[in-house]
Amino acid sequence: MGVWKGRWLSTNLNHPNATTTTTAKSVSWSVICGVMLFGLGLISLLTGHVASHLDWYSSRRSLYSALDGSDREPIDIWKSQYSKYYYGCKERGRHFHPAVRERKSNGYLLIATSGGLNQQRTGITDAVVVARILNATLVVPELDHQSFWKDDSDFPNIFDVNWFITYLAKDVTIVKRVPDKIMRSMEKPPYTMRVPRKSEPEYYLDQVLPILLRRRVLQLTKFDYRLANDLDDELQKLRCRVNYHALRFTKPIRELGQRLVMRMQKMAGRFIAVHLRFEPDMLAFSGCYFGGGERERHELGEIRKRWTTLPDLSPDGERKRGKCPLTPHEVGLMLRALGFTNDTYLYVASGEIYGGDETMQPLKDLFPNIYTKEMLAQEELKPFLPFSSRLAAIDYIVCDESNVFVTNNNGNMAKILAGRRRYMGHRRTIRPNAKKLSALFMSRHEMDWNTFASKVKACQRGFMGEPDEMRPGRGEFHEYPSTCVCEKPFMDDLSQDGIRPPKLVASNVTMKAYNAMNGGNEESVVLRKRSWRRAKKSAKGHGRGTGDGHKSISKEEHDVNI
Repeated sequence: MGVWKGRWLSTNLNHPNATTTTTAKSVSWSVICGVMLFGLGLISLLTGHVASHLDWYSSRRSLYSALDGSDREPIDIWKSQYSKYYYGCKERGRHFHPAVRERKSNGYLLIATSGGLNQQRTGITDAVVVARILNATLVVPELDHQSFWKDDSDFPNIFDVNWFITYLAKDVTIVKRVPDKIMRSMEKPPYTMRVPRKSEPEYYLDQVLPILLRRRVLQLTKFDYRLANDLDDELQKLRCRVNYHALRFTKPIRELGQRLVMRMQKMAGRFIAVHLRFEPDMLAFSGCYFGGGERERHELGEIRKRWTTLPDLSPDGERKRGKCPLTPHEVGLMLRALGFTNDTYLYVASGEIYGGDETMQPLKDLFPNIYTKEMLAQEELKPFLPFSSRLAAIDYIVCDESNVFVTNNNGNMAKILAGRRRYMGHRRTIRPNAKKLSALFMSRHEMDWNTFASKVKACQRGFMGEPDEMRPGRGEFHEYPSTCVCEKPFMDDLSQDGIRPPKLVASNVTMKAYNAMNGGNEESVVLRKRSWRRAKKSAKGHGRGTGDGHKSISKEEHDVNI
C-alpha cells in the first residue's frame, strides 16, 4: 500500500493543478480510510457469526456429500434416519368436486381386472380414477379367474367391499351391481372393449365416454395398467386414497396376517421380510439360467411355452442387464454383506421355490431363523390354501409390517409394497441392484469377504429405500408415489441433531399443506380443463363411437404380467 500511495502522490504533485489536486486528494484519502475501517469492522462481525455456525455448515456439507456418494459412512440398515421428516398426503383439494350421484352419472362402468392379486390391485385403483374421469358410476370390479394362478375368489372374498364403497363415496359413486331396471331396459348387452395400455385421460374422454353415453353400461376388459402413469396431482392423490386406504382386506385375512406379524415380533424385536419370487413361472418368464444344467433348461423351457409370444432371450445378456432375480443364496450373501447378522429373523414370502429345500439350504445356512406363513400358521392357514390370492394377501400384510422389506424381482407385489412403504413413512425397502451385483457375485471368490462386503454396500447405494431416491417421473407411480409423499414444513430449519433431511424433488410443503394433514384441504390444479371441456362437448353431441375397441391395440398382450 505504501508504494501505491507514494506513486499516487507523486503523480498528482507533478500535475499542473497540483494545489487543487492535493486538496481533492486529502478528501478522497479520508473517504478511503473510512471505508477501510468500516470494512474491517464488518469482517470482524461476520467472522464471529461464521465461527458460531461452523458446526452447522460442517453438518450440511457432510450430509450432502453423503447423498452424492462421496462419503462412504455406513447407514442404518434397519431404518432411514430421514424417514421421520416425511408423511403421506392424500387429501383432496378444495376444487375437487364431490362425486356425481348415480342417477346423474354418465352410465355404469364395469371393470374386468387381469392377473394375480397385486396386478389386479393396480387395475382396481385405476378403475376408480377412470370412473372419476368419465363421471361414471363404478360397479365393484370383477377379479380375474382365468390367469395363471387360477383363483376363483371374488372381490368380497379378498377386500372389504363395504369399506371400499364408503371410503370413496366422496370421490366416486360405487355400486355392487347394475340395477335390474337398467339391465331390463337395455336393448343390447353391455358393450365390451379393451383400451390401450397407459392411455391418457383424454383418450377415455374422446374414445370411451361417447360409447358409455350411448350404451349406458360399458365393460372394460383385461384392465391392468390401462391408465397413464403421469396424471394431474388430484388424480394421483385419488390413486393413493384407493390403494393405501380404500382397498382393505377382509377381516379374516387381516386377523391372520396380524397374528403372523405378532408371532414374528415375539420371537425377534425386528425382522426382515424377503419376497424371493423364485417360483418356476417367474424363472421361466425371465429367460434366465441359474446353473441347474440341462434339467433346468428343459423344465423352464417347457413352462415358457405357455407364453407363445415371448421372444428368445440370451440368459447371459439378461443377467448383465440386471433382469434376472437373485438366487436365494445370493440374496443371503447380499444381506450379510450389508451388515445383517446370522441371528436375524427372516420371513420368506413366496410360493413354491424352484429346486425346493436344495435351493433354500444356502440361505438357511446364512440365516438359520427363517420362517414362512406355513411354519407360523398350520391349522389356521388351511381355509386359505385353495386360494392363491388370499395367501398372497397374507404375505402382503406381513411384508408390509416388517422392519425391512427385501424385493428380489421388480414385479407387481414388489412395486406395490415399495410404494406403500414409502407412503407410510419410508420404511426400509431394499431392492437389489441386480445389474451391478450379478458381476460382483461372479467374481466373489477372487476377493476376501471385507472387500466383497464393501463392494456390495457401494452397489446398493440408491437402492435402500431412502427418501432422496424418489423422484417425480421415476418408474411407475405405484412404486414411486411422489405426489402423495410430502416433506414436513418445519424442516426448512435445522433439526435438533444439526442435520437437514434430503428434500424430495416433488415438494417443499408449506404450513398450509401441513394443516391439510389435520383435516384441511390443499388447493391444487384439478384436471386438464381445456381438454376436458372439449372432449365433453364432443361426447354430448350425437355420441361418436370408435367401433371395436380392440382395433387400437397393436398386438395381443400376455395373460400374465410378472
